[in-house]
Amino acid sequence: MEININCDLGEKSKYHSNKHDPDLLRIVNSANVACGYHAGDDDSMNQVVKISKKNGVSIGAHPSFNDPENFGRKRINLSSSEIRKLIIDQYGILQEIASKYGENVTHIKPHGALNNMACEDIDLATTLARAINEISKDLIYLVPTGSKMEEAAKKLNMKIACEIFADRNYEDDGNLVSRKKSHALITNPEQAKKHVLSMVKNQALNCHSGKQIPCEIDSVCIHGDNLSSLQTAKAIKDNLIKHGLNLKALNKMKKFI
Repeated sequence: MEININCDLGEKSKYHSNKHDPDLLRIVNSANVACGYHAGDDDSMNQVVKISKKNGVSIGAHPSFNDPENFGRKRINLSSSEIRKLIIDQYGILQEIASKYGENVTHIKPHGALNNMACEDIDLATTLARAINEISKDLIYLVPTGSKMEEAAKKLNMKIACEIFADRNYEDDGNLVSRKKSHALITNPEQAKKHVLSMVKNQALNCHSGKQIPCEIDSVCIHGDNLSSLQTAKAIKDNLIKHGLNLKALNKMKKFI
């Protein structure tokens, strides 16, 4: 069985250091690269693309609201045309850098509040899906499993990779536990690796209550901004390989070739 590990990278900002990016890029299979709107700049994008190429890591755009003051985590209501422009412009910024290294942006994963809002709102989810489909039908759309984003993308027959979060707990409705709650994050690498293996093997979300929700799982997201990120990423990767999972970059998975 194939599985992918992805990570949000290049998120250099006043909120977040990107010092662990080179180490994480030796562990993960796919990088979601901040395009300068919530975090990152030309230097951080160049660094991630260069190291990704060296390590065989696939490159994805991680577009967000243009809101560096809030790291893209503030909800903003925009028109469909403004959302479309956000996606196309940020993809273009990263693709221009990737092309200098002979690489291509092969997937897109929205960031922060934009992603959270689209998980709940089918109209916004449809706007995002259409914008990505307009750029290229070959782009892989990385979406939270069971979300409105998955639903909208399937209607357009897009290439969809469904992800789970290694370091987050889930509510009984399949949504992530709010970061405002004390049990939102899983910071223990041992707990995280068991959490992930169970979900991947069973193709089901593990809810904090013990409930399981059947779903499609192609990819595991590891956040790079937690103190235990490196330990967690390595523990999860080693455990998946130990249990016979075949780790692949998104654009190398059989379902997308």
